[in-house]
Amino acid sequence: MADEVNNNENVEKSENGHGLINPSAEPLRVFRIEVLHMIKEAQQQHGLRHGDYQRYRGYCSRRIRRLRKALKFPQGDKRHFKRRDVTFAQLTGKRADERFIHIPLISAERAWAYAMQLKQEANTEIRKRFHLISKLRKACGYALQLQELCNLEIFDARTKLECEAYVAWMHGTLHFELQSWKTAGEHLKRAQVVYENLAKALPEDEQELYKAKVNEFTPNLRYCAYNISGGTMGGNMDDLLEMRAQGLLENLDVLVNQTKSESSEGLQTIKWRGRKVTVRPEKVRLFLLSAQELDKTLEKTIKLDAKIELIERTLMDCKDAIQSVKDEIKQDPKLRSLTTGQPVSGVQYLLAYLSYIRFNRTLQRNLCLVEQAKANFDDPNQKSQIALDGKRVRSQDLARLYEIILQNVSEMQQILGMEDHTTYQSEIDNLALTFKAFRCYYIALTLIDMKKWKEAVALYERASKYATEAMKGPFCENFKMLDDLKKLVITIDGCKFSAHAYSVLENDNYDDPIFRSKSQKSSKPLYERLSQYKEDQSLFTKNPNVFKLIPEMEAIPCKPLFFDLALNYVELPSLEEKLQTPDKKGISGFVKGFLGWGANK
Repeated sequence: MADEVNNNENVEKSENGHGLINPSAEPLRVFRIEVLHMIKEAQQQHGLRHGDYQRYRGYCSRRIRRLRKALKFPQGDKRHFKRRDVTFAQLTGKRADERFIHIPLISAERAWAYAMQLKQEANTEIRKRFHLISKLRKACGYALQLQELCNLEIFDARTKLECEAYVAWMHGTLHFELQSWKTAGEHLKRAQVVYENLAKALPEDEQELYKAKVNEFTPNLRYCAYNISGGTMGGNMDDLLEMRAQGLLENLDVLVNQTKSESSEGLQTIKWRGRKVTVRPEKVRLFLLSAQELDKTLEKTIKLDAKIELIERTLMDCKDAIQSVKDEIKQDPKLRSLTTGQPVSGVQYLLAYLSYIRFNRTLQRNLCLVEQAKANFDDPNQKSQIALDGKRVRSQDLARLYEIILQNVSEMQQILGMEDHTTYQSEIDNLALTFKAFRCYYIALTLIDMKKWKEAVALYERASKYATEAMKGPFCENFKMLDDLKKLVITIDGCKFSAHAYSVLENDNYDDPIFRSKSQKSSKPLYERLSQYKEDQSLFTKNPNVFKLIPEMEAIPCKPLFFDLALNYVELPSLEEKLQTPDKKGISGFVKGFLGWGANK
């Protein structure tokens, strides 16, 4: 909607923009067009919420047709086409209507939506990129036409600023697709600054939309800055990897491969467990470089969901790298089989190293899942109460997660070529003891919930034993959990005595006939067991079992029924002789009755 304000200036302009003073003209009306609010609302309602640009393009075409028909501003007739652009003449005078300015705006949106649709299809058909660029140029032309109209005096300052930001964003999108990084960065930065100033000047209830638009420019600006700097390694690469986890860059894999090509040439060998191995496959070298940068990115990432996403993407790249090494092993018949006692070749040792990275990152991801689950777990042995944000996690859920982690650790022990490595096996064994301690602890909590005190005490003892042994052994370089084990031992010491006390109390209460009924379930109402003490939780519900208002049914003798079964077999005498036969009536009787005489009275 546009706000129309009377203006004291009496100005009239022709179509070519020359101003002529006309004292008799009507005062101009000032329009306000909320460009960003209008296009965002239309996009959310017509397909862009689901990324359907074709649907949004169809809506724009229908909207333009409806506008031209309602404003009686067609482009020719049914047979001939004659282009008619919106000019200053349609925005002033008696027929002035703010809807005229919607025509170039919706036309720009239609061309932009068509370009975004072609961008999705260009992944399989590269030639469509030329059509994409053509449509973006057309959208920029309509945007410039919109800005030229909005720079007139009939529009307020807010409309002019929004049009300026919209034009800058459209030109930035065009140059971004043309890979003119410097020009694209300048246009996008200009649009970002304008939207920031608009957000500061508007009321609080309208600022959210403009702040969200400002945040949309951030990934593209960082991407342009990265390309302008020449793709140097360092902090920019960390930003790109973090953007990849958020799914903001589609061609990041290609970018990483291009920018790391020079660095990968220097990564010809790796050293692991005291042995150097030559890295020949190019895909493996690129993966190892990205794996080195992952730890830095994880330290900067705060949210667990983003960390899990980063690790899962790295695992997919690791899977491809392992497959490339396996393909190389298949091509060499000498490397296909490895017998016990035979020295491990360089390629097989590289495969073992990649497998270790894969299991290591998988274990790291599972630990993030455990940390995420603990955030929604109400531990009865922890004094601090944690506010549960999501679904409540049970102790058996955590025990199941640690069971999956132990399976992962067992796979790490079976890596081909590392069976005889003493130091490696001792570290993995100690890691298994660590996770066994945590698994026993959460299984014990599950038994506590089931009131199985003796079994819980036994598991607490086993968890304490595993934790004590794990603290004495060698720790893995990537998983040093000494502090967690110390906290676990302190927690278990208190839990053992608590569970033991509950166990003894249960035994004492079982021998006492007064308290025996405490653990027994009874269906008797309360008035029948007043002499027995029992903590019945059903008494606090909506239907307490206190007294039966309806008396129970009692068995009573029913009235006897006699059935005569011999009646069907009794032969009764004939009674035909005793029956009276009716008088025979002929024609004479009929005549007597008809004439009325001779009838019985």
